[in-house]
Formats: sequence, C-alpha cells, structure tokens
Amino acid sequence: MKIGYSTWGMPETPIDVALDHLGGLGFTGVEPTVIPGYSTELDGLDAAERSRIRRRFDELGLQMPAVAGHRSLTARDNTEHQENWRRLTGAIDLCAQWSGAEGTPALDTTLGLRPEDWEPQRQFVLDRVGELVSYAGKRGVVVAIEPHVGSALDLPEKAVWLLEQIGSQFLKLNFDISHFDVLGIPTAESVAALAPHSVHTHVKDQRGRAPDHEFLIPGEGPFDFCEYLQHMAAAGYDGFVTAEVSVMVQRRPTYDPLGAAELTFRTLREAFSAAGLEPGLAAR
Repeated sequence: MKIGYSTWGMPETPIDVALDHLGGLGFTGVEPTVIPGYSTELDGLDAAERSRIRRRFDELGLQMPAVAGHRSLTARDNTEHQENWRRLTGAIDLCAQWSGAEGTPALDTTLGLRPEDWEPQRQFVLDRVGELVSYAGKRGVVVAIEPHVGSALDLPEKAVWLLEQIGSQFLKLNFDISHFDVLGIPTAESVAALAPHSVHTHVKDQRGRAPDHEFLIPGEGPFDFCEYLQHMAAAGYDGFVTAEVSVMVQRRPTYDPLGAAELTFRTLREAFSAAGLEPGLAAR
C-alpha cells in the first residue's frame, strides 16, 4: 500500500504548490479534484495545461491513482443531468489523457439520492451507472463509485449488489472507510466486504455516529488507522490509501490546507509503522 492525498482539501491551492508540498512531505500519489470551485476545475484546463500537469506529476515522481470528479448520476431534471453527464464524461476523458506509467487514473464519483430511495429506484440507478460505465469502458477508465453516508449507496451490501449487477471490469469502488465507521459498522466487516472490490480509497478521521457525526483531519480523532491498515493488508489491498479532508473541516475559519496535509502524513506514516507495514514507493 502507498500513501496518497486528495486535493479535495485544497480547493484554492494552485496545483503546483500542492504537488510540491505533498511530494516534499512524502506522499507518493495525488488525486486531483476537477469539480467547480477548484484550481484544477475541469473547464479551466486547456490542452496545454492538462499536458503540463501530467508532466509535473512525472517530474516529481508522483502517481495519479484517481481523479475526483464527483457529480450526481441520479438527477431527475434533464438539464441538471445533462450538465452532470457532461462533466462526468469530460472527467473520464481527462483520466484517459492523464494515463501515465502507473496506469490510468480511476474516476472517483458518488451516486446521489437518499437511503430511502434505494429500493424504489434501483433500476434507475442501474441504468444510469451502467450508461456511465459503458462510456468509461470505451476510454479504458474505471469508474470508482463511492458509497457515502446519507446517500442511496450507503451500505456494503448495496455496493456489492451494484457491482454484481453491472458486472463490468470498469466499475469498482472508491472505498472511504469513514462513511461506514460513522454508521457503526466495524472496520473488519466493511474492509472484508469492500476491499476486494476497491480500486482506490479515501480515509479521514471521524467521531460520533451519523447523523450526529463529525469528519476530521487524520490524527484529530479516535479512528484506529493501525487496525484499518492491518485489515486492508490482510484483504490483499495494495493500492493507495488516500487521505481526504472533508468540507466540514474546510469550513473552519483557521483551516490551513498545507498544515492539514502535514498532520495527515505524520498520522498515516506512524500508523503504517505501528501496523508493521512499509508504504510502497512511487515509480520514479
């Protein structure tokens, strides 16, 4: 396993500043975020900038395991859905363009809807997800759908069902343990169910139980990262453990995106050591 960082927690930080800082700390992979409001927003990246960013990753020896392009797949309003579809397929195209020596980054996105929508709208979900996966497969890109607390896709059994129904090598999971931890699902249980289907991960810190939970920077809360890493290793996961700093944290008046990355790296590096694991290194 390797230690990565998502620029989800760095919306206004220029990509060069982010990459230099993260690489200097010791992260070996970075997940760029391309949704509106970010310095690497999809529509702001012309062909030259896309190529330059890929070169910058290579110059720093950083891998790009995924691209965060979160947009709902389940909007009922046609105008809203068409805009979401444009951005999702555009992000898939960008993943294909950003393919490097380590392979092609996965597209990390979420489903939308609410938990109570799952049963009555499962066929609708299958149709929308299947359509996106079909597009992604033609581009050689894996869609990493992320189960998320408060969304229709919120439980391990739902995620496994969706994967089985679609039945494509181009649909896997972005496994964010925090969304199961705040539901009270034991780490061993969610890892055993989902790690075998995961192409990428997110980790945060967290405390409390949904809906009265709080997401935190890794190292600020009680989550046992050592136990998590041991279970992930036992499950055979060998990809990136990528930290994500939530919007909850970013709303703090004193939030420091560079400082958050520093705390995160120390926390994860210490957890790897405590678990008896050595983080893998990026190809250089």
